[in-house]
Amino acid sequence: MSFAWPLALLSLVLVPVAVAAYLWAQSRRPKYAARFTNLDLLANVVDGSPGWRRHIPAVLGLLALTSLLVALARPEFVHKVPKQEATVVLVTDVSGSMTATDIQPTRMDAAKTAAHTLVETLPKGFRLSLVSFSAGVRTVVAPTTDRDVMNAAIDSLTPTGGTAMGDGIVEGIAASKLSTIDAKGQPAASPTPTATANGQPPKDPPVIMILLSDGANTLGQTDPLDAADQAQVDGIPIFTIALGTQQGVAIVTDSQGRQRRVNVPPDEETLREISDITGGKFFSAPSAKDLQSIYDELGSKIGYDKTTSEATVGFAGFGALAILAAGALSLLWFNRFP
Repeated sequence: MSFAWPLALLSLVLVPVAVAAYLWAQSRRPKYAARFTNLDLLANVVDGSPGWRRHIPAVLGLLALTSLLVALARPEFVHKVPKQEATVVLVTDVSGSMTATDIQPTRMDAAKTAAHTLVETLPKGFRLSLVSFSAGVRTVVAPTTDRDVMNAAIDSLTPTGGTAMGDGIVEGIAASKLSTIDAKGQPAASPTPTATANGQPPKDPPVIMILLSDGANTLGQTDPLDAADQAQVDGIPIFTIALGTQQGVAIVTDSQGRQRRVNVPPDEETLREISDITGGKFFSAPSAKDLQSIYDELGSKIGYDKTTSEATVGFAGFGALAILAAGALSLLWFNRFP
């Protein structure tokens, strides 16, 4: 919670002053010195002691004072509101190095699990697309709002071959411009765009790319940084994730069919440059837990806007109700208004 006029909170000093005044008044309550010798007459003249009830109206009054003074500072709450539209393209490395087990059970399995979480986190109206890259590139799913289609496509990813990161980015840019498909793979009807409040034509929904890679670019026709320049021109921020550790090892098959153990560290420097060029953000994921946290953060960052709502009316309303309750109880119990 924040406050539009935080200096008004200084007025809360009145609350302890009011408490002290009440305690002082209670300590000076007159004590009856008279002695009634006729106990029957005493029972008829004096009602039972109000006990703890006499403090309730005062407590309610103090709560009312506190709430009204907080209302003066205009309290505000920040909360998340789902965005209405966007296209999110997951560009995922499926090269042979994704079989490395420095992230359990494998890098590929950890990437799939985290991607499923992201899919379920993003608002339902978002279009999602999946592009895979290794020695070649492929648009596995054109933009769709069908989460089942997207999840099935993620499960189908299989690691093999080298790493054509630059080509993967170019394919992701192209995929973002494809028509939306439905669960049957057919073009889906797009909603008719409406003009903005000032009568201007609506802007196209934003496109965000999430690039996950666990190694250096080794193949392809496009250098990753050149591809990043193209994404920057198209206004597509790329959030990059370096998956794995510098000590990661994968078993790969060479051109002669022999299996070899190869060190496969992620290329953090290139991925960081890609995010810097496009206005995205770089993340390092040396563990499955880190990757899960990254996708959670991305889902919150990409899918939701933070908005501020003023809560002044709520605090003022509570203060008014507390005053009414204090007065009602005082009249009911003591036949007087405090």
